[in-house]
Amino acid sequence: MKEDFPTRATIEQALVRLRPHVQLTPVLTSGSLNKIADAELFFKCENFQRTGSFKMRGAVNAVFSLSDEAAAKGVATHSSGNHGQAVAKAAQLRHIPAYVVMPENAPRIKVRGVEAAGGTVIFCQPTLQARQETLDKIVQKTGAEFIPPYNDYRTIAGQATCAYELLEQVEGLDFIIAPCGGGGLLSGTALAAHYFSPSTAVLGAEPKNADDAHQSFYAGYIIPSNNPSTIADGLRTSLGDKTFAIIRNYVQDILTTSEENIVLAMRFIWERLKIVIEPSCAVPLAALLENRPEYLQGKRIGIILTGGNVDLDDFFARYYQEFVLDN
Repeated sequence: MKEDFPTRATIEQALVRLRPHVQLTPVLTSGSLNKIADAELFFKCENFQRTGSFKMRGAVNAVFSLSDEAAAKGVATHSSGNHGQAVAKAAQLRHIPAYVVMPENAPRIKVRGVEAAGGTVIFCQPTLQARQETLDKIVQKTGAEFIPPYNDYRTIAGQATCAYELLEQVEGLDFIIAPCGGGGLLSGTALAAHYFSPSTAVLGAEPKNADDAHQSFYAGYIIPSNNPSTIADGLRTSLGDKTFAIIRNYVQDILTTSEENIVLAMRFIWERLKIVIEPSCAVPLAALLENRPEYLQGKRIGIILTGGNVDLDDFFARYYQEFVLDN
């Protein structure tokens, strides 16, 4: 119900709670990308955020919302990477334990990130059922508070602060495009625009190979993701009931894009903005360039670049093999 959604005041409280712990990330532009897109693009760089992604916002808001009594037992979550790192870091800042359930195939850079922030990693089989069962055991054993990665109003309110900052940094945005996995960022972005800039429309973007949000949006009910296969590993998660309800009320549309265009957009951003981003970050630009809806032409568009935790081990291994060992 709308009555339960995070309010304007809730987001403003999250801003105050986050301010000592979260970076005000920059906004970058590119004349060449503007020409390619036939629009004015403004990239909100959450790849420069603490722990390397926007997930820090929701984690800090949730962890610092806890009472001292609840926090003393620690926090727990399941994550393939960015959310786990963020929860571990937020717990470290509050000086409490963090337990992070991660699939065995999680990127090594993200496992190291959780450990570097003082989190305890518990590995499980790479299935949603295994994640949940392992998490349940940890919570039962430790009494730790579960910090959901997206389907939680505390998390959503924290993520909303990203779009709030973007709207403060860039005046007159016509649209904001955010990628959508579980929907925490997209729903938070939609609420921020609704409360603080009603003239700014919000669009979601996701891979065609993981288009459960697009299908759900048009069906009117949640269609779970079925074996998603996409390079955008951060967007393989299905929507939650809380995020979906907000998206249905406040998001204008959800665009989809191919794997080929995700890779192309990622390359554009690396080359033109000179920054490292994850594949999931490239999905909004890829969807914009692939679909080119007429209503976006010539508009001022904010794009949230969600994170930069790229595992470069394989890339540099191939580079070393090709240019060092083979020559």
